[in-house]
Amino acid sequence: MLPKADTEERYDTIDDAELLVGVLALVEHLGLTGEVTAFDGGSLPVYAVGGDLVVKLYPPFRRRASAVERDVLRALAGRLPIPTPGVRDAGEFHGWDYVLMDRLHGTDLKRAWPGIPRRERERLAVRFGRALAEMHAVAPPEVLGPPDWTAFCAERAEATVEENRAGGLDRMWLERIPEFLESVDLDPGEPVLLHTEFMDAHLLLREEAGAWRPSGLFDFEPAMRGAREYDLVAVGIFLTRGDRVLMRAFLDGYGYPEERRAALPRKVMAYALLHVYSHLPWYFREVPAPGATTFDELADRWFGVGRSHDQSPSGDHDRT
Repeated sequence: MLPKADTEERYDTIDDAELLVGVLALVEHLGLTGEVTAFDGGSLPVYAVGGDLVVKLYPPFRRRASAVERDVLRALAGRLPIPTPGVRDAGEFHGWDYVLMDRLHGTDLKRAWPGIPRRERERLAVRFGRALAEMHAVAPPEVLGPPDWTAFCAERAEATVEENRAGGLDRMWLERIPEFLESVDLDPGEPVLLHTEFMDAHLLLREEAGAWRPSGLFDFEPAMRGAREYDLVAVGIFLTRGDRVLMRAFLDGYGYPEERRAALPRKVMAYALLHVYSHLPWYFREVPAPGATTFDELADRWFGVGRSHDQSPSGDHDRT
C-alpha cells in the first residue's frame, strides 16, 4: 500500500518503485483502468491514469495542500478562458490524501516558447493576462490563507534575508533588502485568489491551424489569497522574462490600470523578496541583470513595462 510518510524526512526516503505499488493499489481501489505513468518533476507525486485522468498524491504532512487544490479547482471549474483540471474524486487512502482530476493535454509553455514567433508570443501574453484577471475575479475558497496579508508580509520580511543567504545571494543584495522593503507601499487592496506560480512550467499550449492556443493551467496546491501583484512575480521572471513589450501585453490583457503601472515594478520586486519561494540567485540565472546594483534597477529590468502602445497586440479579443 502507500508507504508511511508522516514527516518530510521519511517522505524523502521513499523510492519510486515503493510509491508506485501504493498508487496501483489506489487506482484499483478507485475502480480505474489504464496504464499508470508518473509525471516528471513537481514537488508532489502525480500520475497519469490512462489518457484522460491524473491522480495527485499528498503525504500526511502536506494534507492541507490537498484541500487547497481540490477547493480551488472546484471554484475555477469552467470559469477561465484556459482549461483547468476538473475534479473527479478526492479523499484519503492509507494515510495519504489524493485528488483525481481530468488530464490536460498540450505542450508545456517552457518547451514551446522558443519556437513561437514574436507576434504570437505577444498575442499569447494578452491571453494569459486575461486568464489571470479572470482567476483573480473568482471568490477565493475559505480554505485559502493567509488570514492577514499584512502579517504575512511582515513574517516574510523577517525570513527572506536568511532564506536568500542560504540560497547563495551576494552580500551586497542581502544588505539592501530591509531598506528596500521599507520603502515600498504594499497596500494590498481587496485580496484575490492567487495561483502564486503562474509561469511557463504550469501552462500548456496546443497548435491549431497554425496558431498556438492555451490548453491548460494546472498545479494549484500552493494557491493563496492576497495582493494581485504577488502573482506577477512568476509572470515577470518565468513568462515575460524582463521583456517590456511582453509585460505590457500581459498587463493590457489583464486590464491593469495605466495610471498604476509606473509604481508596479517596485511593488512586484518587493513581492519577489517576500514570496514564499523567494530565491533571487535562481531569478538571476533565469533573467540575468548585468550592471544592476540596486533593487530599483532590478525592478526595472525584471518587471518594467514598455511605454509605447504601438507594439501591443491589444486588439486581440479572442477569448476562446
